[in-house]
Amino acid sequence: METASEDGSSPHRIDEDEDESLKAESDVELLKRAWRNEKGAPEILEYQSALVRRSTQQIHHMEDLIEELTKRGDDPLIVSIYQIDLDRAQFLLRSYLRIRLQKIEAAMLHIAKTDLWNRLSRQEQNFAQRCIEDMGSHMDESVLSKLPSGYQSNLKQSNASDEDDMVPEPNLNTFR
Repeated sequence: METASEDGSSPHRIDEDEDESLKAESDVELLKRAWRNEKGAPEILEYQSALVRRSTQQIHHMEDLIEELTKRGDDPLIVSIYQIDLDRAQFLLRSYLRIRLQKIEAAMLHIAKTDLWNRLSRQEQNFAQRCIEDMGSHMDESVLSKLPSGYQSNLKQSNASDEDDMVPEPNLNTFR
């Protein structure tokens, strides 16, 4: 990719590493926005699969670049700047995914019975399903099996209930 300098003199080349870091910066900004949105939203938002995939690839690229710069003996200051940028990207990605998992754990039954289920990635759906199964078996073994037969449901207070009144829903009038 060629660009002209600001004074209009001859163009200079931007190498692939600089081009990758420009793309990475924009994806880091997009990831930061997705992280903020997810953190502030009371219910789970749409999973950003393409952004997560690109961010993961860029993190791997940055790790390889830092390793190469270290092996070549480049300036330690430059290496540490790249390392700080890598740490920032890793923090954002991990925090984004962690927030989503916390929301899934908090409202797994609500998510499973609504269209929110379609907002989850395949891995998140598997996680939610395992959580529901584990919680169900734990509740059966520890509490529900000891209750009278009309009260042995994870979802309803009693068999007389028409709806799933034991399923917590996120409060949509608040920030998380």
